[in-house]
Amino acid sequence: MTILDGKKISNMIKDEIKEEVDQMKDRREKVPHLAAVLVGNDGASQTYVNSKVKSCNRVGFESTLIKLENTITELELLRQIDKLNKNKDIDGFIVQLPLPPQINTQKVIMAIDPDKDVDGFHPANFGKMALDMTSFIPATPFGILELLERYDVETKGKHTVVIGRSHIVGRPMSILMGRKGWPGNSTVTQTHSHTKNITQIISQADIVISALGIPNFLKAEMVKDDAVVIDVGITRVPDDTKKKGYRIAGDADFEAVSKKASFITPVPGGVGPMTISMLLKNTLLAREMHLND
Repeated sequence: MTILDGKKISNMIKDEIKEEVDQMKDRREKVPHLAAVLVGNDGASQTYVNSKVKSCNRVGFESTLIKLENTITELELLRQIDKLNKNKDIDGFIVQLPLPPQINTQKVIMAIDPDKDVDGFHPANFGKMALDMTSFIPATPFGILELLERYDVETKGKHTVVIGRSHIVGRPMSILMGRKGWPGNSTVTQTHSHTKNITQIISQADIVISALGIPNFLKAEMVKDDAVVIDVGITRVPDDTKKKGYRIAGDADFEAVSKKASFITPVPGGVGPMTISMLLKNTLLAREMHLND
């Protein structure tokens, strides 16, 4: 069994990006600039955005953090997005989700310039991805592809079962694993809360990608020997023995499932760290696109 070490690969990618940015600086070229919009005081969102800023500093990117009150109106937020769209100094930006209830998330995503949408959520980018055109791939699915590639995990001709159908992970992952090329060329079954005989379907999978958010849902008896298990789930489970009062758990019963799997991602330390690295890669791509503007 091989651990797909997202923390290690993420650091490797950041080192590669830093080397590229150092060369830009030597040539006195513009370095990539990533902006993040944070609305409100959600603890998890703040932690994630702070990690992005820290990662930008590490690789030599310019970064801008825009903090807005939880009470902001939708119109005010859309005005802020319009400013970022028009700011030629900024290559890409993200609006951290979730947003407060008074704001229509879909309207916000639609307002972002697709050429600056480094989260890859805009329908224009999602459509390009589905058509195998160059686009920004959502960071988490992009990170999974990178892990599979760097660990040389065979996907061609394999049966991939995706658990979950969110626009952020499940749906794009099902498209990407079935595309021509590598990682890809697998036969994909997408499952969700209404799937009948889900246990039986999972038991036939060569590759299981679980993005359900239910701790320890995936049991050892549900996966076949030598299956590849990609655990995207990340849930805070109350635990009085921990200093923070909780522990982080994935969708898979790691202790038991890892004994049967050929490759498996741990939680934490698997898919999670890859997300920020791939956001940086998308920003690098955005900068290249804007050089010709």
